[in-house]
This record gives sequence, structure tokens and C-alpha cells, in this order.
Amino acid sequence: MELFFNPFDNLVCILLGISFTVWFTSLLVFIIVPAIFGVSFGIRRLYMKSLLKIFEWATLRIERGAKEKNHPLYKPYSNAIIAKEPMSLEEEIKEIRRSGSNKDLDAAPEFEMSDIFYFARRGVESIMDDEVTKRFSAEELESWNLLTRSNHNFHYISLRLTVLWGLGLLIRYGILLPLRVTLAFTGVGLLVFLTSIVGLFPNGRMKNFMSEKVHLMCYRICVRALTAIITYHDSENKPKNGGICVANHTSPIDVIILASDGCYAMVGQIHGGLMGVIQRSMVKACPHIWFERSEVKDRHLVAKRLSDHVEDKSKLPILIFPEGTCINNTSVMMFKKGSFEIRATVYPVAIKYDPRFGDAFWNSSKFGMVNYLLRMMSSWAIVCSVWYLPPMSREEGEDAVQFANRVKAAIARQGGLVDLLWDGGLKRGKVKDTFKEEQQKLYSKMLVGTQEDRSRS
Repeated sequence: MELFFNPFDNLVCILLGISFTVWFTSLLVFIIVPAIFGVSFGIRRLYMKSLLKIFEWATLRIERGAKEKNHPLYKPYSNAIIAKEPMSLEEEIKEIRRSGSNKDLDAAPEFEMSDIFYFARRGVESIMDDEVTKRFSAEELESWNLLTRSNHNFHYISLRLTVLWGLGLLIRYGILLPLRVTLAFTGVGLLVFLTSIVGLFPNGRMKNFMSEKVHLMCYRICVRALTAIITYHDSENKPKNGGICVANHTSPIDVIILASDGCYAMVGQIHGGLMGVIQRSMVKACPHIWFERSEVKDRHLVAKRLSDHVEDKSKLPILIFPEGTCINNTSVMMFKKGSFEIRATVYPVAIKYDPRFGDAFWNSSKFGMVNYLLRMMSSWAIVCSVWYLPPMSREEGEDAVQFANRVKAAIARQGGLVDLLWDGGLKRGKVKDTFKEEQQKLYSKMLVGTQEDRSRS
């Protein structure tokens, strides 16, 4: 009996050995070695173009099938639900008074009951067309990208379309996901191991050189673990040492997207577990800025640590996401002023993802980090564009808030994003009283005028 099974067992072992050898040789030749030298064979871009053709065919097939079966086609709202003309509070209230009152509008202003309708209307508009809440949900698509059967337009159209969806499911979960998980573990493992080795080198040019090469190689492997296809624009404006790089924030992978094209000093809170191991190994090779939980809320301490870093022109630029939370790739929300209070050159960066290949937005209130990463690795690809904007500095007489808003507007304009004044903290908190007080002050100013107006009268 033993003699009968031995040849079979040997054959299985040989086949498994050959499979693993071919797998890791392909991994080394086509992914790890190109990542070390920063080259690409163009396979990912060819893959992206092929996907686009498949998506176009699927969308046309759905539209044709919907017409044949008289199914209405769903079109997501590309703009706001309610059409609004840009008007000031005073102009809108005058318009309401003009339509419902015979009084002389040029007479001395006074309270009228009809003014209530302005605030009631604005309240209802805010409920129906909430500018904030919809920034924390997935961006809607007009076409089906074969990632789910829950698309609004999907009904049973044809056997070919259903088979195509099933084949895509098999490819994503049976081939791409195992490959990407292997690459992710390879990238993170190499990052921890090699940065720990580099940390043993004495401080100097050799250590900085080795640290830069190790970080770039490991981040590029992690980028390939997401099949990320990134287009970088205006590389002459890339952040330089002694500066602060600020970018809009859609996903935790924003860090990998930027760090695969240049090295940065990271800023963040010290964590435990695997993240803590990664942080401790990274800081050995490069002067990243990690804070204890008790230190994060100490604004003066944080500002001092950042100032000390940027004053040393030999240190890497700091990477900061001033929104403080992830926004869904459609807009830019309020930038926290802390990083703009430091007298340093700011290098704005705009990041825009293509949602047709996968939704990069991390809805942290709905998905945990592991769940989110699995969703990323089981999508078709992560496609995005990165724009390096010209460096900016605070102008004479400009405070930190005004400077932050100017940088935010430049990022929104370049990335084709909506520029919003709202705080991303509203994702989990209530509206600040200052926002309500601002509207009260505007209405009060309209009725009684400013202090200067009253003194003149």
C-alpha cells in the first residue's frame, strides 16, 4: 500500500514545488525587480484600456436591453438636486419681501414675518440637498463597472452579460486577490525588515540614500498590490526638503500613492499591533514624526515638533492631510489651520481617483480597515491622477485660515473637486455654534446695520 501512494505523493510535491517556483519567479521578475528600479512594462495600462472597452460594451448592452424591455435608465445626479442662484442673505430676503409685501423696500429695514420663510426654505433645502452628508458616501456611477449586481440599471439582460460578470468575479477573487495579498505582505514585510537594517547605519548621507531607496521600493510593491495606475503631472513642483506637502484626503492609500513617487516624513499618532511595528521600524531609518495619544491634542507641542522639522533643510518634506478625515473623491472640505500656522513653504498636491475601476473612498463609519483593504484588493484596479501644484507661502497680512482656504481652493480647482467650507469633522459631530452665529450676525447686520452705520445716523 505504501509503495502505491509514494509515486503519487512525490508527483504532487514536485508539481507544488514547480508551481511555487514559477509563482515567486514571476513575482520577482515582473513586480519586485521593476519596483526596485522604478520601471514599468506597461502591463497595467494595457489592462486598464482593456477594462474600459469591456465597461463600454457592458454599458451599451444594458442601455439596449433596457430599451427593448422598456426599463427606465437610472442617471445619478451629477449636480445638486436643487438649482440655486448665488445670492446673498439680504438679496434673498428682499426678493421674498418684494413678492409678498406692498411696503417700500427702500424704507428703514425692520423685521417682517415673511423673513421666516427664508430660514425655513434654507433649512428644507439643507435637508433635501445636504452638502455634507453626501460627501461621506460612495460616489455614484453612470455606467456599470461589473463590480456588483446591485447597480440601479442592472436587470437580467442576456446570458453573455451574466457570464461576463461571473467571469469577472472569478478573476478578481480567484487570481487577482491572492496575487495582491501576496504582494501586500511582501511589501510590508520588506519595509519592516529593511528599514530595521538601515536603522543600524550611522546617520549620514549613506543612511539617507539607503532609506530613500528602501522606502520607494516597498511603497512601489504596495502600489502594485492594488494594481494602481497613477499618472503624475508637473513633477517639477514636487515637494522639497524643509517644506510641507498638503493634499486632499480620500483614502488611507493616499500615502502610498504619493510615497511611491517621492519620500516624505509622515506625521501621525503612535499605534499598537502591526501598525506600531511598522511605525517603529520606519522611524529607525527616517525621521518621521509620531505622537503619543496624550500629545496629539497639545497644539503647541505639535506645532513645535513640526517647526523644528521644517527648519532642518536636510530633512524630508512633511506629508499632511489637513482635512483630517476621508472625503468621497468629489470635493475638498475645510483644511485645519494648524499646519498653515508654521512659517514654511507649502507644496499643494491634488489627488483624483477614477471611480470606474474601484471606489477608493474609505467610509470608516461603515468599513473597518481590513474590510476596506479587501474591497480595494478585490476591485479591478485603482486608477488616479496626481497634480503637483506650484509651491505657496503666506502673504503679508494673511492669517493661517485665509492661507489654508487659498491652498484648498487651488487643490479643488486643479483636481476638479467641489470647494466646500464645511468641516469634515461634521461626519461624526454636530454643527459648530459659530456657523449658526454667522447667519444670525448677517441677519442682524441687515436689520440694524453695523456699529459704524449706527454711529453715522
